[in-house]
Amino acid sequence: MKALAYNEFGTTAVLQTVELPKPTVKADEVLVKLKAFSINPMDWKIRKGEMKLMSGSKFPKLTGTDFAGIIEETGTSVTGLKKGDEVFGVVKNMKVGASAEYVAVTASLVWKKPSSISFTQAASIPVAGIAAVTSIQKMGKIDSQTTILINGATGGFGMFLLQLLRQQGANVTAVSSPKGLAYAKEWGADTVIDYTKENVLTEKVSYDIVIDLSGKMGYKNAKRIMNAKAIFLNPTPKTIEIPLSFFANLFTAKKHIVILSSPSTKYTDVLLNEVENGLQIEVNKAFPFTQYREAYDYAEQGGYIGKVAVEIN
Repeated sequence: MKALAYNEFGTTAVLQTVELPKPTVKADEVLVKLKAFSINPMDWKIRKGEMKLMSGSKFPKLTGTDFAGIIEETGTSVTGLKKGDEVFGVVKNMKVGASAEYVAVTASLVWKKPSSISFTQAASIPVAGIAAVTSIQKMGKIDSQTTILINGATGGFGMFLLQLLRQQGANVTAVSSPKGLAYAKEWGADTVIDYTKENVLTEKVSYDIVIDLSGKMGYKNAKRIMNAKAIFLNPTPKTIEIPLSFFANLFTAKKHIVILSSPSTKYTDVLLNEVENGLQIEVNKAFPFTQYREAYDYAEQGGYIGKVAVEIN
């Protein structure tokens, strides 16, 4: 089977197609013939060597985390899934990858794809969607009096987060590029800010919760617009920030909370329920597998709405 792999850390130039044996399934696994996989910031952080402590430095490495496709084979102990089912899922181990024609994955990390969405939309759900659900849990009790700022609000993560927060009734301000403002309003933001015209850090407004999806604001800057007992949610931490934030929180009322999410049926059930209720999943662009470098270059430059995916025929 064809797969995307790399033998050293670096830019998209290190990516290459390789031939690998089709995976064999263990008793608790399913073999999925992929139709699409989506691209997430974690993919290029790992590829660039920024996550060595968690991903290791053994090569070759595959890339990609969440995917959608059709089950071709099930392990002997798998129930509830069968050959021919259209599904989506996620590979849990950073040392594995979903950028291949086939993937063998534990059945508990695979869910049936709703017929109302495409394979590229389904492949866009797990990483960003589960992170959004996790973030809301980290926010604690929120209501109409809770003021929330989302910086970089109209990428894949923000797309899910805004729509889920709308169900909570919180007062949400979304910071986005000009082309994302209408999407942010449609997805549930009460107030939108065009970052090309306004600097949210210089406005005389403070918030109970600040979440930086762009990775450009940082906790140090965010403290300037945080209320006395506010929290800063960081879904794109540098490795060193994970332990540092824990110790720093012992001495300050303005908390720095790192978001580390793990795939779970509990979280996915929330997202599937929202899909049934009309959750919008915007796939900004879907590239053919042969244009994988262009796909990753496009995703890494940012500035697009929703998610970027790669289709496999």
